[in-house]
Amino acid sequence: MKFAALILLLALSVCPACRAQADQQEVKHHGMMHAMDAQHPVSETAKLSVSNRAAANELTVRVGPVDLPAHTGHMAAAQPPVFFLTIPFDGWLTAFHPRVANLHGQPLPNKLLHHAALYDTERPDFLCPKREEHIFGAGGEMNDWPAIPGFGYRVKKGDRIRISTMFTNPTAKNYPDAFLEVRIDYHLAQSSSNAATLKDIYPAWFDVMGCGRSAYDLPPGQSTKTGEFKLRFSGHLLGVGGHLHDYGEWLVLKDSTTNQTIATLAANLDRFGQILSMPIELFAGPPANAGGFALHSGDILNVTDAYNNPTGKSLPGAGMGIVVGYFLPDDPTAFTALGHQPHH
Repeated sequence: MKFAALILLLALSVCPACRAQADQQEVKHHGMMHAMDAQHPVSETAKLSVSNRAAANELTVRVGPVDLPAHTGHMAAAQPPVFFLTIPFDGWLTAFHPRVANLHGQPLPNKLLHHAALYDTERPDFLCPKREEHIFGAGGEMNDWPAIPGFGYRVKKGDRIRISTMFTNPTAKNYPDAFLEVRIDYHLAQSSSNAATLKDIYPAWFDVMGCGRSAYDLPPGQSTKTGEFKLRFSGHLLGVGGHLHDYGEWLVLKDSTTNQTIATLAANLDRFGQILSMPIELFAGPPANAGGFALHSGDILNVTDAYNNPTGKSLPGAGMGIVVGYFLPDDPTAFTALGHQPHH
């Protein structure tokens, strides 16, 4: 196996066309697995486009178009395959601004997005090490991840970011050309020793399902679900936001070791119980005095969601509850094992 891997590595290093072909095969493989796992059709029109406004330090990722007939659920809609973004610079990602738009860039309803997720394929999640690091996610609440001055998510040129996107259309209108756009602000790493650098932060995803599959069957009426995490690192949580599905009412993140509530996030719902927005709460101060909510290695954190499903029946896969935030480790060297793998 090692010899075969070495031969493949050498072939890719001397044959850019082979590398491109391997990337296409990987995209195809992940797209097929994505479709098989979710059991939905795959869109033949959706593509990935990336634009880099270097003067503005702004990278825009666009996935689409997808055809969304009226009253089409996410399991029936033809979804984009998995795509891969190759980072074109060394630096930090500092903010994420998602939206849904049509072919001409006009905004479409946020509720057309079921979810989107970006993963760093070369780093494990520090809370769930068997998973890839989950950099960014969005749902119908379509919250920005704001910049925190002095902090950023470190990336290297050549890093491969996996993009998974799922659309839905609960409305009575057809949307034949829906796109997901994510505008990403970044800060370049400079070669000069005097250049400003940012503190490295890590995304922390506290899921009520722990490190398992996030979606779960939502029972009728009022219900709650709680997930538990034992921290392996000390540090500060600089801010949090939340993700719920329709009929979700609130999320609570608590440090049960110290009996402190870190954040309570109440959902903004319309009169039908559909999710409109979720709050974001920032704890951080200036970089010199990071502030944040202090957490310690060994602490047990609990995340709890609350739903009120009025349909009178169980809704398969309709529940989800995640509190997500930025984590700043007290000892950055403790995260060495999470460092990027060398590129070939």
